[in-house]
Amino acid sequence: RPSGISRMMENKVFMSFTFYSTILILKMYVVAIITGQVRLRKKAFANPEDALRNGGLQYYREDPDVERCRRAHRNDMENIFPFLFLGAIYSLLDPTPAVARIHFLIFCVGRIIHTIAYLLQLKAPTRSVAYGVAQLPCFSMALQILLATTPYW
Repeated sequence: RPSGISRMMENKVFMSFTFYSTILILKMYVVAIITGQVRLRKKAFANPEDALRNGGLQYYREDPDVERCRRAHRNDMENIFPFLFLGAIYSLLDPTPAVARIHFLIFCVGRIIHTIAYLLQLKAPTRSVAYGVAQLPCFSMALQILLATTPYW
């Protein structure tokens, strides 16, 4: 009898979810690295010890470009973390693999475009549209989870 892990590895929907989730987590790491690089380039440090190490306490300050990166990162956490929960549970509902893959792909592409629009300050409403499009599969998955679990409330 296959173990729980083996069964998960055979679940095409879960493997697709795992692929797109990993892409999104890597994207979040990239945004964190970009934030650090912008901090160094702009000499704007959040902690006095970092400022002292990099030129003095005058660099213990905020910078609009660093704050933009931080907002992009925070927005990722506010949206990708719920996707990780919803996608994992949705994968257990045995959805059609092609439909599930479309859900995951739309979310992933929407979040990538959102980040690019945020960091490059693309003209409105690019970022808002990307955000909205990425929310659609999340609402779809949430609704399907609720419908599947309603008998158990």
